[in-house]
Amino acid sequence: MKRNQSGFTMIELIVVIVILGILAATALPKFIDLSGDAKTAAVKGMAGSANSAMSVNYAGCAANGQVAASGKCVAITNCTDVSNLMQTPLTGYTVTSAAIASPVGTAVTCTLTDDTDATKTATFTGIRTIN
Repeated sequence: MKRNQSGFTMIELIVVIVILGILAATALPKFIDLSGDAKTAAVKGMAGSANSAMSVNYAGCAANGQVAASGKCVAITNCTDVSNLMQTPLTGYTVTSAAIASPVGTAVTCTLTDDTDATKTATFTGIRTIN
């Protein structure tokens, strides 16, 4: 009487392990660089928030006759003044100082940099309010 055995041979198991190793080796570099992409996205998100804060502040100042008022209009004369507009502090980020010349409504490009990785930067628009 012959027994019918079932299972995988050693060769089949080795081939499967080799194929899984090759797949893992090709996928690993894509996952390693995800932290860099996350930092870039975070910097761009903060720059977008800063850009929105500048726009909302400019609109509030325009509606308030360019008169400073708490929660409605904050004087902006430099890119670094954006921290006065943000609800969440810009901890972990540095805004490059750039004066915004008169008259009211003049715009300049401001740069936001991640403090932990200076290669991660993004720009936003600074808008002058109140002379």
